[in-house]
Amino acid sequence: MTETSAPARISVVRIAAAAAMGGLLFGYDSAVINGAVSGINQQLTGNAAVLGFAVAAALLGAAVGAFFGGRIADRTGRLPVMRVAALLFLISAIGAGLSYHVAVLVVFRVIGGIGVGVASVIAPAYIAEVAPARIRGRLGSMQQLAIVLGIFLSLLVDALLARLAGGSVQPLWWGLEAWRWMFLVMAIPAIVYGISAFTIPESPRFLVAQGRTDEARAILAGVDPSADVDGQLARIQESVRSETKPSLRDLRGPVMGLLPVVWVGLAIAVLQQFVGINVIFYYSNVLWESVGFSESDSFTISVATSIVNVAVTVVAIALIDRVGRKPLLLVGSAGMAVTLGTLAVIFGTASKVLVNGELTPQLTGAAGPIALVAANLFVVFFGVSWGPVMWVMLGEMFPNRIRGAALALAGAAQWIANWLVTVTFPPLKEFNLGVAYGAYAVFAIISFIVVAKVVRETRGVELEDMVDGSTR
Repeated sequence: MTETSAPARISVVRIAAAAAMGGLLFGYDSAVINGAVSGINQQLTGNAAVLGFAVAAALLGAAVGAFFGGRIADRTGRLPVMRVAALLFLISAIGAGLSYHVAVLVVFRVIGGIGVGVASVIAPAYIAEVAPARIRGRLGSMQQLAIVLGIFLSLLVDALLARLAGGSVQPLWWGLEAWRWMFLVMAIPAIVYGISAFTIPESPRFLVAQGRTDEARAILAGVDPSADVDGQLARIQESVRSETKPSLRDLRGPVMGLLPVVWVGLAIAVLQQFVGINVIFYYSNVLWESVGFSESDSFTISVATSIVNVAVTVVAIALIDRVGRKPLLLVGSAGMAVTLGTLAVIFGTASKVLVNGELTPQLTGAAGPIALVAANLFVVFFGVSWGPVMWVMLGEMFPNRIRGAALALAGAAQWIANWLVTVTFPPLKEFNLGVAYGAYAVFAIISFIVVAKVVRETRGVELEDMVDGSTR
């Protein structure tokens, strides 16, 4: 590394970290429901199907935000959209925490979900457009690191608040139950995200598209002084000139109406959710409570799992630009298939006892520890691969002319898949946990096949060199 490149690296890392703050809120908003599930169920729903819908409501908003966020950002810029997302998070935090009817809770969760969806597509696209190609994977992975840090922070706050109150449904401050404060505390990172969105520069590609070439040149030189800035700028200008206004029509192709690369993006977006990762982070407390752990122990297990998730995401950031995207995905798929299969066998063969009027698996002997180890190993394999790599690849795999529309479609598909998994888990849990984990294991096997057959490596390739998902 030259002396001139060192400060540039610090600058671009700071920029990427500020943009990835949306990921922290994404993770916090996604996981905060874990600690609040019992309170919502006891005080607002009391029905498995209604509970599943209430938990998954934010994901419907996320699908909307992901679908429209990219196109709005192409018109107004990346930064204004980030600021709006922060405002939506803030509104959701306050509204959800003060909701006294499940319908009102759902409305505010949807509002927060829109912010989640917007942040989920804007941050990786923005980072990919600002970062030098040689470190784009590591910087793009900061989005996932922020997500898992948000999950950890959320679960830790949930556990601390529940402990302070003596239980998630017990009153804490100002007569509000602990589960309500779990939502209200999210206002703090929402404000931090909003402020951080005023401290970073606009995307050079957006500036070029707006005719603000001098500003784009200054930003490119600032993040990587050793690069051929004029050459980069010329290629961006050429790419922008050849682009049309982002439209879903641009995605049309010969394979069932879509371009092959769009189908690949949709596949990895959907499969990332169909392996059931968010069952761990949305329902782990009620899951471990249902098999015999106390609420306090269940909170501790959930926090420990989130720490594992953070640690392996750091490993993924270190490896993604060295090993490549595809090898990490393959290793992750194989590991998830084995661990999910183990969970399917354990829960599918467990004896059942009647707890609170519900037949619940009873893990005796070594089954409980094995299930805990398998669940955490599943998180390890996901966190080192599909967690960060999917977001990185969606930010960089599409050609420039279709990136906005393709990201919108893939992002919406990812959130719809997340919603399907989340809303179906409570009924599946009541039916048979072994069946649920068996289905997730099958999708992990499918993910391995898809990556092996159709996913192409994007490591080290400039965004301007992506042509229909391949390279020139």
